[in-house]
Amino acid sequence: MRRLILLLLALILVSSSAPSWADSSSTAAEVGSSAGSALGTLVYAPLKVTFCILGGIASGFTAIASPPTAGKVAMASCGGAWIVTPNVIRGRETLKFVGDTSPNRATAAR
Repeated sequence: MRRLILLLLALILVSSSAPSWADSSSTAAEVGSSAGSALGTLVYAPLKVTFCILGGIASGFTAIASPPTAGKVAMASCGGAWIVTPNVIRGRETLKFVGDTSPNRATAAR
C-alpha cells in the first residue's frame, strides 16, 4: 500500500511538471522578464498618466475649434498600452505609447 501511494505521488509530480519541460524558455528568463515588466511598468505608468492628462487638456482646447479632432487627440494620448508586459521585455511585442486614431475607432467611440 505504501509503495502504491509513493508511486502515485511520484506520477502526479512528474506529470504536473512535464509541460514545463516542453517550454523553451527557462525559469530564470521568465523571472527576469516578469521582474523587468514590473519595474518597467513602475517607470512607464507615471509617464503615461502625465501624457494622458496633458493630452486631455490639449483635447479640451482642440474641442473649441474641431470636436472630432479633439476626440482623436484624446484617443491618441490616453490610448495605447498602459503596462509593460513580459512579452515587451522579451521583444515579442512592441510597446504602443500612442493610441489608435483610425476613423473606424473614432466613429465607434461616439
